[in-house]
Amino acid sequence: MIEQSDYDAVAMPRRRVLITGAARRVGAVCAQYLHARGCRICIHYRNSEREASRLCRQLNDQRPDSARIFQADLLDLAQLQAMTEAVHSAWGGLDVLVNNASAFYATKISTVTEGEWDDLLGSNLKAPFFLAKAFSRSLAENNGCIVNIIDIHAQRGLQEFPVYSIAKAGLAAMTRVLAKELAPAVRVNAVSPGAILWPENELDEAEKRDILARVALQRSGSPEDIAKAVGFLIMDGDYITGQNIAVDGGRTLYC
Repeated sequence: MIEQSDYDAVAMPRRRVLITGAARRVGAVCAQYLHARGCRICIHYRNSEREASRLCRQLNDQRPDSARIFQADLLDLAQLQAMTEAVHSAWGGLDVLVNNASAFYATKISTVTEGEWDDLLGSNLKAPFFLAKAFSRSLAENNGCIVNIIDIHAQRGLQEFPVYSIAKAGLAAMTRVLAKELAPAVRVNAVSPGAILWPENELDEAEKRDILARVALQRSGSPEDIAKAVGFLIMDGDYITGQNIAVDGGRTLYC
């Protein structure tokens, strides 16, 4: 658990931040990091209620009424809209949207189904777009920002993950498009992780070594590296919009 004392004494203003998929993994670390800098955190989850509730309690123990949880299946636009209204009711608006929630699994082109296409495009592209739409007025009123979590494989594609790669490439394009559409009041940027957390269906050690051999820094990163990049774009990126920061240890230097 990230503690307030782990960071600089100068905190961010108490921005209201919604992080999708914030109950676990990178999303949870981003929530802890931004909370430690004074933000109020809206923790979105779909199925991970236990983890979301535990994280919310931990953050509120550190600073009362600084975190709340919101459940929604973001592929259901009615649930997405209801969550938008609940966030507005909770704290009167939003300053930052972090589109982190993502489905990730292999879809060989010979066997991929329409349902898998809809799921991967929905979670990685459709939901971020309609969340940006739903919160655009509030973000504009507060000179807010959006940070999309993409993937370095949006650039060239990950073999055997064509639909996921296409969806993330769309999210990269959407970042640039929305940076134009929502300017000048709302900044829109992205962070693309490289080898940060291994997939939950663990790779074997040989596969991990092969991946790290193609990373300039010869090591994996950590979720905190992503959280720091997100925090930079929110805190210090006042003149940055439409950009995508690769946090990959130099992986994209190689083919």
